[in-house]
Amino acid sequence: LISNASDAVDKLRFEEITNHNLLKSDKENSVTIRMDKENSVLFLEDNGIGMSKEDLMNNLGTIASSGTKKFLEKLSEQDKKDSNLIGQFGVGFYSAFMVAKKIIVESRSAHGDSAYKWTSSGDGSYTIENSSKETRGTLIEIHLKDEEKEFIEDWRIRGIVKKYSDYVTYPIFLLE
Repeated sequence: LISNASDAVDKLRFEEITNHNLLKSDKENSVTIRMDKENSVLFLEDNGIGMSKEDLMNNLGTIASSGTKKFLEKLSEQDKKDSNLIGQFGVGFYSAFMVAKKIIVESRSAHGDSAYKWTSSGDGSYTIENSSKETRGTLIEIHLKDEEKEFIEDWRIRGIVKKYSDYVTYPIFLLE
């Protein structure tokens, strides 16, 4: 999920070069992780390109569909060489259901579209509804299964981030 968030920020940087009408953010490009230990909910948020309703349906509504791969296909050969986008395979997001009983994704596209909320329990179905998210980017809310509560502990999160996301070029903030 951190790789996906990093890719979203990279996509925004590419688009900012040619499109100056994108929704602005008041904070630096980053990924923020916070936790609600009492309710066993993990939050991961980026202020990247965000997703429209169609993006949510196409990228999250289909297993192994990669928005990053589709984005790379549109880039010129030189731009492909200059990018280091990570999430090209489309299965990373769905791995979260190994520890989650429910995932909610709220996203607002930097193109100024309305915000939307995608919700699924990992049973092959999902819902999409309007959201009140005011800032661009994506917020993922992971409701952990009872037997997976170790993933709400800061020592566990720090270990995972260090092991699998140490290469991410944007700051990753862990808030409690």
